[in-house]
Amino acid sequence: MKKYYLEVYTRPTCSDCQDLKKFLQNYRIPHKEFDLVKQPSKEKDLIKITGNRIVPALIFSSPSRFGVRRKSVSFVGFERNKDEIKQLLNLDSK
Repeated sequence: MKKYYLEVYTRPTCSDCQDLKKFLQNYRIPHKEFDLVKQPSKEKDLIKITGNRIVPALIFSSPSRFGVRRKSVSFVGFERNKDEIKQLLNLDSK
């Protein structure tokens, strides 16, 4: 995926979320983070997108011709999806 917009839904008590944040910081991956404790209204968005409240959730969207974001790929959980996320971000060689 070359051009994408990444949204990440997290909670501060989630160790998998903390690992994801370190990963994104280490690779300098641009993203928008929603802390569901600080932004509880975003939990409704998370449920609408993924069908559940499980964090971390990563939502990769791609821009359309008209600048509207389209949901492309979503992942629930970081550690179990780490290899797929790295492949999607073309980080296998890094």
